Amino acid sequence: MAGGTALGLVVALLRMAPYRALSATAWLYIWLVRGTPVLLQLVFLFDALPAVGIVMPPITTAILGFSLNEAAFSGEIIRGGILSVSRNQTLAAASLGMGPLLTLRRIVLPQAMRAILPALGNNAISVLKGTSLASVIAVNELTLRSQQIVAQNFRFFAVFTAAGIMYLTVTTLIAGVQYVLERRVSPDAERRPRPFSESALGRFFSFRFSLPPAPRVPTPTEPRPERRLPGGGVARAASIDLVRLVGASTRGISPDRTPFVVCRDVWKSYGHREVLRGIDLAVNRGEVVTIMGPSGSGKSTLLRLITHLETLDRGEITVDGRHVGYTRIAGVLRPLRNVAPERATARIGMVFQQFNLFEHLTALENICEAPVRVHGEPIEVARGRGMELLTSVGLAHHADHLPFRLSGGQQQRVAIVRALAISPRVMLFDEPTSALDPELVAEVLAVIRQLAEAGMTMLVVTHEVRFAREVADRIVFMADGRIVEEGAPREILEHPREPRTRQFLNLVARDLVATPTLAPVLSDAETARRSELVLRVLRGQAVDTVARESGVPAAELERWHRWFMEGGRDGLRAAEHDGSGTRER
Repeated sequence: MAGGTALGLVVALLRMAPYRALSATAWLYIWLVRGTPVLLQLVFLFDALPAVGIVMPPITTAILGFSLNEAAFSGEIIRGGILSVSRNQTLAAASLGMGPLLTLRRIVLPQAMRAILPALGNNAISVLKGTSLASVIAVNELTLRSQQIVAQNFRFFAVFTAAGIMYLTVTTLIAGVQYVLERRVSPDAERRPRPFSESALGRFFSFRFSLPPAPRVPTPTEPRPERRLPGGGVARAASIDLVRLVGASTRGISPDRTPFVVCRDVWKSYGHREVLRGIDLAVNRGEVVTIMGPSGSGKSTLLRLITHLETLDRGEITVDGRHVGYTRIAGVLRPLRNVAPERATARIGMVFQQFNLFEHLTALENICEAPVRVHGEPIEVARGRGMELLTSVGLAHHADHLPFRLSGGQQQRVAIVRALAISPRVMLFDEPTSALDPELVAEVLAVIRQLAEAGMTMLVVTHEVRFAREVADRIVFMADGRIVEEGAPREILEHPREPRTRQFLNLVARDLVATPTLAPVLSDAETARRSELVLRVLRGQAVDTVARESGVPAAELERWHRWFMEGGRDGLRAAEHDGSGTRER
């Protein structure tokens, strides 16, 4: 069974290989083995091998035959488990500079084992019971031996009952091993800090086989001060300054405003659909660029092309003057076969819309994975820096929690510090708040603001208009795979030149200030006036300025803004005046 499983892993990888010859060979092998009886395969090996000069004992021939047969079935089981792991996991690993084999070993297989183990356990038991077929090539296995004993003493019931008990004992042992392994890889099992002295197999596959020590539990007297976040939220104050941490990692970068990320005539298509059409963009060192635009305009694709998670169709992209994963041959850019070292060298941090944390690793293990496995940092150094980063975003007491134990905002903050752990020279954010509740948006945006204060070069895809106004140095508006216009935040948000930009901003504003369909309590004129005032605040104008120009009390405008932060994009919550004051509907 062990040999068949090992061969099955090889067959599964060949079956999934991007090369047609390897994939077709593996498929042909699986088709042939699964389509013929194992009895016929054993007889063929027993008779065919001596004909070509390979003579083996019957027991060796049986082991080889069962292993080759099992490899076809195990290969499909393993392939199904690998395919069950979300592609987002491999994208996140690739963005950290992890190569395909390292990703398979550390990220994919540990998660795939949850789907693989039950089927492999059943298969192992079937193979064990099928070993009775080995008697046809004179292997003296348990069933054959039982028949020989019965032929001597004629005690059918006693002999075959004993044989059945032996089979049941071995299958029970296999089931027990399966149970233990499933417990080890189950996300529902209690997770504790992983000891440095765990088994080599546990270190190899990133799940443990030894008993961990008791977890560290924060004491009740441990100070956890609080700080106010924009929008009225409250979060734990960080005793360690994220600006200092990130500033230390970017200190070696020249502070001049020279282009750091350059895109020249970038084209990308998926089939017949052109996603990017001639993108030209330059991002200076230390600059914060916000990319806005409707869905499907190619914003996320552009970020993935920068870190070479997707390949270019035409054009070129350079980071600090170098191509990431490309080489120029006869004047034409060609992608390298081994892109992972290039990504690791470029040190591009990427934060995804859906977090993409490694589901089988704790928050601290997520952060330490790339520094230790890709960049070769000592694990003690990586853990110390990881704890500093978690503390800086108020999550030190969640270091040993799996991602599914964390809220959306906490997961996204862990994803940000995971990207920061590789000491990135540029950070890419792909709509980091779109999957969050409004109350959690402020937590994530506060962390991004700290990175901007530290001088980190950043490209942020977002629809958060107020954030873009306050933090970005430049806004780039994209539509239909092209850059429609770009400029300073005030220029783009308040005085857009292009009709397409004005249309998008008006639609966003309409979504933000739209009120629920309720019984009318305000006149149409008052509703329109209030919506216009809220729109000006949401576009980044100072509340005091809007209040002074409109005559509306600033406190009331603040309440409207707070209701928006609580209600999010579903619309600003309605308010009504009944003569006794302002109250929320």
